[in-house]
Amino acid sequence: MLKIGIIGVGYLGNFHLKNLLTHKNITVPGFFDIDENRSAFIAADYRVKSFASRAELLQACDAVFVVVPTKSHYEVTQEALENGLHVFCEKPVTEKIEQAERLMKIAAQKGLVLQVGHIERFNPAFKALEHCQLYPKFIECHRISMFNERGIKSAVIPELMIHDLDILLTIVNSKITDIQASGTPVLTDNVDIANVRINFENGCVANVTASRISDKVVRKFRIFQENAYINIDFLEKKTEFFAMEPLDKNYYLIKNFDLPGHNKKTIYYKCIEGKEVNAMVEEQKNFIDAVTKNQPPLVTGEDGLAALKLAHRIEAVIQKNLSKLEF
Repeated sequence: MLKIGIIGVGYLGNFHLKNLLTHKNITVPGFFDIDENRSAFIAADYRVKSFASRAELLQACDAVFVVVPTKSHYEVTQEALENGLHVFCEKPVTEKIEQAERLMKIAAQKGLVLQVGHIERFNPAFKALEHCQLYPKFIECHRISMFNERGIKSAVIPELMIHDLDILLTIVNSKITDIQASGTPVLTDNVDIANVRINFENGCVANVTASRISDKVVRKFRIFQENAYINIDFLEKKTEFFAMEPLDKNYYLIKNFDLPGHNKKTIYYKCIEGKEVNAMVEEQKNFIDAVTKNQPPLVTGEDGLAALKLAHRIEAVIQKNLSKLEF
């Protein structure tokens, strides 16, 4: 039976441990965390062993979940891969591009699974698009959060916006030709709010906004294409489809109207909700299947690297623009 451990049981690691324990086809030997008080609490709460060292945990496992601060992703993931373990690493995959590239090489050389935690790929709101023909012309994304002290050592792009960047790269099969971006620090020393306009070679344009200084939480992704509009709400796990013709029997007519020149149009609507689906459980199951069935995970290390590269490009544009400002 596959043995999976966890390195890092902070806020997110706690959820990973809780959900891993629900899988019946694996065992969880335990976890390691540098915070001894936190370790003692988690071990007692879940009745799971807290290992005294990272090396000791690695020896007891076939695979690990790396849920430590981003600055330690490379060091911890590299050690696990070098010891022959499959790795699930939370996003962003690493701080630096060259670090991620080295991890890809190690995983490939050793024939190991390296999956990156872009969890929105497993959100039922996004999964609702699996059988849709997408040819987006314009995309608008808003990922807005209330201020939280977690993650403030990084800019909002790798912490929040990177989720939508990964989705963009997944659904827009075209090269990026231009990036225009602006952002600014507000409460921290890093960029807290950012907006980017991305132009693709095929003509698609994406407008992406991320903020961690709002009084509300928004996770919306809108796709506009010829004769259709798709509204994805990642937070509500709901996807709405508006189309000029019904694509299946689940659509229903919501409006008829006349355009100039006796041009009659009809709008059809369909809504898919998946509120009962636990995206993290699905994400973990995909990793387990990738390891046990010897198949690529849905979110590969290369996917994590692509999102990281785009995040770095955006940050470079923002920093260049900030350097021009006079205070």
